[in-house]
Amino acid sequence: MIFLFLVVSLAFVWAAVTGSFTVPNILLGAFIAAIAVLFIRERVDRPFVLRRLGRFLSLAALFIYELALSAWRVAVLVLSPDMSRRLAPAIIAYPLTVKTDGQITLLANLITLTPGTLSVDVSEDRSTLYIHVLEMTDRDELIASIKHGFEARVMEVFE
Repeated sequence: MIFLFLVVSLAFVWAAVTGSFTVPNILLGAFIAAIAVLFIRERVDRPFVLRRLGRFLSLAALFIYELALSAWRVAVLVLSPDMSRRLAPAIIAYPLTVKTDGQITLLANLITLTPGTLSVDVSEDRSTLYIHVLEMTDRDELIASIKHGFEARVMEVFE
């Protein structure tokens, strides 16, 4: 049942991405989706796949919200006449809770893709992520927002 749901869903995602909702294109998408799902079938057959999908969609929604909010903040900062006074760039050391390479990579990419922030480096012991921010107002507030936002959702996705 989950296999069929994933194949049909991915077929329509394929059609949306290619921009063609013709029957042959949807069938091609279904064929490609079936092959892809066969490669990951041991992960798909587990009953918690839909819960994980929900967590992934929650992370995607948070990212879209943060993306829009950060883009607005950067636009206001750049267009303000007193930009040089408001601009307060800084590099912070963010203590990581996530441990695996996949979790660290996803978190770092989410931070980098959000306007106004950039993941610079990860420490050798993988306990600290160095982040460049355009406007540093409160370091502790920034760390708390990442820890309770992106990092918490990344950990949920990888549970």
